[in-house]
Amino acid sequence: MRRNSSPGTCNGLEACPHPGAFRRARGIRYGSDGGVVTWRSRLRLISGLVVVLGIVAVLTLVFTQRQSQVASDSASIEAERFPIGIDYGGTVVERLVDEGDLVAQGDPLFVVLSTSLQADLADGLLKPETIAYAVTADGTITLTAAVAGTVRDVTTERGSFVQAGQVLATVDRAGSLFVTAEYELTSRDYGRIENGAEVTLLLPDDQRIAGTVTSVQVSTSEGIAQTVVLVHSDELSDGGHNGLMARGTPVTATLQLRNDGVLAGVSDGLFDFFRKIGV
Repeated sequence: MRRNSSPGTCNGLEACPHPGAFRRARGIRYGSDGGVVTWRSRLRLISGLVVVLGIVAVLTLVFTQRQSQVASDSASIEAERFPIGIDYGGTVVERLVDEGDLVAQGDPLFVVLSTSLQADLADGLLKPETIAYAVTADGTITLTAAVAGTVRDVTTERGSFVQAGQVLATVDRAGSLFVTAEYELTSRDYGRIENGAEVTLLLPDDQRIAGTVTSVQVSTSEGIAQTVVLVHSDELSDGGHNGLMARGTPVTATLQLRNDGVLAGVSDGLFDFFRKIGV
C-alpha cells in the first residue's frame, strides 16, 4: 500500500531529498548558528547599521561644532570715554547735566570758579577758550563736551569743591559702542582666533546680535592664554533694546574659532585626553 506524502516530507519507500533543497525552494537561508536569515532580517540589520552610522556622524558634527566655539568668561558693552576734568581746584557754581543726559559737542556741562585759574589767565598761561572749556576774566571756567554722547559717572554737585585734576564726569561718545570679552584658552585654541571672526552676542534679554573680532590681546599664565577680544557690531546702538545697549551692560560673547576640519574636534579631544594620561 502506497503512503501519501506532502512537500518537504518523504516516506520509507522513496529516496528522501537533502533537507536543504526544501529550504532553498522556500527562499530561506540559515545562519551559522542554525537560525533563519530572511530578507526582512537583512533589511532590519542594514537599517540598524545606517541609523547607528547616522547618529555617529551627527554626534561627530555636534562635537566638532562645539570645539569650534568658545563662550566668554566675562564680557560687557563698552564705549569710547572722554573725561570731563579741570587742572585747577575750585568750587562748582553750576552743574548743568545729570547722569544719562544726551549732549552735543560744545554743550556746557559744569561751571567752576577758581582763583588760581584767574591768576594763570592774567599771566597768559592759559588759553581763554578751547573745545573743552571757556574761561572768563573773573576766573570762571565752563567745561564743555568735547564730543557728542551720553553723560556718565557724574562725581560732583553744585556748591562742592573740586581738586586739581579731578574728573567731574565722562561722556560716552555716540556711536562708539563695542564689546570687551575675556576668555581662558589653550594655546591651540588661541591660535585659531582670527581677526574678523564671527561672534554671537547674547544680551540680558536673551536677544542675539552678530559681531566681528577687531582686536586680540593675550597674556599667558600657567600655560593658559588669558585672552581679551574686542568685538564690534553694527547692531549696537546707543540706548537700544530698552536701554540695555549701554556701557557696562553684561553680555555673553560666543567666539567662532577657525574650523580645521570635520574631525579636528575629535582628534584634538583624543590628543588632549592621551596627553593628560601621559601617553
